[in-house]
Amino acid sequence: MRTTEMQPMSEGKTKRIFSIPGSPARVRIESKDDITAGDGAKHDIINGKAALATRTTCNVFRLLQACGIPVAFEGQDGATEFLADRCTMLPYEVVVRREAHGSYLDRKPHLMKGQVLPRLVLELFLKTHSQTWKGVKSTNEYDLVKDDPMIVFDHEHRRALLFYPGHTSEERKTAPKGMLVGQEPFLVLDTDEIFTHSDEEQLIEQMGNIARQTFLVLEKAWQLQGCKLVDFKVEFGINTEGKLRLADVIDNDSWRVVDRSGGYIDKQGYRDGGDLDTVTAKYREVADATDRFGIPFQRLIVWCGSEKDHFTAVEDLLMKLELKPKFQLLPVTCPVHKQPVLAYKLLQQHLQEEPCDSVIIAYIGCSNGAGPVLAANSTVPVITVPVEYKEFPQDVWSLLHTPSNVPVMTVLEPGNAVLAALQILAIRNPSIYAALRFDQEKRLTGMSW
Repeated sequence: MRTTEMQPMSEGKTKRIFSIPGSPARVRIESKDDITAGDGAKHDIINGKAALATRTTCNVFRLLQACGIPVAFEGQDGATEFLADRCTMLPYEVVVRREAHGSYLDRKPHLMKGQVLPRLVLELFLKTHSQTWKGVKSTNEYDLVKDDPMIVFDHEHRRALLFYPGHTSEERKTAPKGMLVGQEPFLVLDTDEIFTHSDEEQLIEQMGNIARQTFLVLEKAWQLQGCKLVDFKVEFGINTEGKLRLADVIDNDSWRVVDRSGGYIDKQGYRDGGDLDTVTAKYREVADATDRFGIPFQRLIVWCGSEKDHFTAVEDLLMKLELKPKFQLLPVTCPVHKQPVLAYKLLQQHLQEEPCDSVIIAYIGCSNGAGPVLAANSTVPVITVPVEYKEFPQDVWSLLHTPSNVPVMTVLEPGNAVLAALQILAIRNPSIYAALRFDQEKRLTGMSW
C-alpha cells in the first residue's frame, strides 16, 4: 500500500512518516512541497520541492553510508519517499558549526559573520513545541520563553540548563547587540526530567562524535563542489535494535551552504525574503550538486623489495582513526634493482589497469634507490621511507639529492609517510578527509569561541 492510501504515523511541516505493513522495524518518509521559516510563521508551497528534498537527502545519506556513518536511511523509494529504520527520536537538535552565522552571532557578538571556527563547535537544542515542555517524570508544564532552547548539561550536578537560543530575523533588527552574552539560564531541570534512556549521557557523547564526523564528510563533499558548508543541524534516534542512528532528513533545510560568490544556496534565501523562483532554483542547484557526492576509487600502493620488508604502519594508523577511511591498499613486492624490467611493467600495470588516484610508498630495506626510480617513471606522488636510516644515516642523502625529473619525497618515520599519503588522497576523498580532520581536531584543545 502506497502512502497516498494510508494515514501517516506522524506529520511535520515538511514531511510525513508512514508505517510499512509487515515491516515493523522500518518506516517510509515522504517529503512535502511545503517550505516554512520562523517556526512556521512563514509558509509557502513550492511545486517540486519534495522531489528535490528527497534527492538531496538520499544523496547525502548514501555518501554517509559509504563512509561508515551509522544512519537510519535504507534507500530511496520513489521521487519523494525513502525507507529508513523506525526510530524513537531523541529530543535534541544537534548543531555543528564551522563558521559564525545566524544565532551563533547573537551569543558571540565579538565575532564577525563568517568567522572561521578552526575547531568545530557543537551545540544542543531541546526540541519543544508551542513553548511548553513536559518532564518525563513530572506532570508539570514548563513555560518557555522560546521553542527549541539551547541546552547545556552540567553532568557533575546532573542538571540541564536551558538558555534563550537566539533571535529571529525580525527580532535581530531591533535587539541590542550582545543582549544574550552572559545570560543566565531561564530554566534549570534535573537531567532525570529530560533523559529517557538510562545511558543517555553516553548517547549524547556518541551523538556529538557522529555529528562531527558527519559534518566533516559533508564539508569535504561541498568543497569538491566549490562551496562551503558552514553549519548544519541533525537529529538522532534509537532503532528497534536499540542502536543509535543518525535519522530524520538532511536536505537543503538542514544546513547553510555558501557558494563561490559568498551567497547562500540553502533555505537562508527563503528566510531572508527571496522570491520563490529564486529559492526553487537554489534547491535544484543543491540537488544537482549532491548528485555528484561520492567517494573516488583510490589506491595506496606500498612497494617493498622483498618479503622481509614488513610495513605495518598503514594498519597501525587505521586502528587509530575513529572513522575508517575508504581506499584500496595494494601491496607490491618486487626488487627494483634486481628486476628493473619486471618492476617497470608492474608499475605501469598498476597505474593503468583502473583509472584512480594513487600514491606510492617505497619501503625497501637495503637500498634507497627504488623510490627515486619509481618517482622518475610515474606521474603519481612517491614517498620513500629509508628503512635503515638510523643505522646508516648517510643513506638519506641519496634521497634528498636526486637528479632532475626525480620528484621523490622522503619521510623518515613510516607512520608519517602513511599520514602524508592519506593527506594527498584526502584532497578528493570525503571519507579520508573526515577521518584525518576528526583526529586533528581532538588535539585542538583550549580553542573556544
